Amino acid sequence: MTASRPMLGVVLGAWFLAILAAGHAGVFEAAPGRPPLGLLIALASPLLLFAVLYRASPVFQRFVLGIDLRFLTAVQGWRVIGAMFLALYAFDLLPGLFAWPAGVGDAAVGFSAPFVLMAMVRGEPTWRRRVIWLNVAGLIDFTVAVGTGVLTSGSSLGWFADAAPRASLGALPLSLVPTFAVPLWTIFHVISLLQLRRAESRQQNFTIRTHALDTARASS
Repeated sequence: MTASRPMLGVVLGAWFLAILAAGHAGVFEAAPGRPPLGLLIALASPLLLFAVLYRASPVFQRFVLGIDLRFLTAVQGWRVIGAMFLALYAFDLLPGLFAWPAGVGDAAVGFSAPFVLMAMVRGEPTWRRRVIWLNVAGLIDFTVAVGTGVLTSGSSLGWFADAAPRASLGALPLSLVPTFAVPLWTIFHVISLLQLRRAESRQQNFTIRTHALDTARASS
């Protein structure tokens, strides 16, 4: 597992550089009247690949479930950067339908992450519930942001787009958000929830075995 960490760094670095190069080449820009296929493929492909590897590779699964949950929670604090959408909206560079839910949602998740982390470190009774809600809220925020981003884009799916010139989520540097940051942070959310589900399953199995042993001792 330790040997896998440098490889993971290489994979993430190569992924980021590939996304950067594709963004520079304009791959994620959708022509007017056409769907944003390049952007949607860049968003969905890492999630699909993660799901396939998790199901197919026990080694990858063990690595994923061994990542420190405190790290996965702390890294969500970077979501406060999403408040930049509100700043861009203030300069009329992004539509409010996208900027408000995306900016407020990201900022809320980012500001909440340190408090959830502190609850984990202190071992507060409700820390698991807080981690669950943090990750669920983060996934909902991404879903809303992607949806409103597409609906306000200049593509054929931009049903709520207006004629005002806007900053494009398909062009650098904003393209790094839906094509790299969103899928990566979504994977972090999923890993956190998978770890919590495994921990709950182990606790339930332990409780069942303990109850069975107590019953057997009582009957003897």
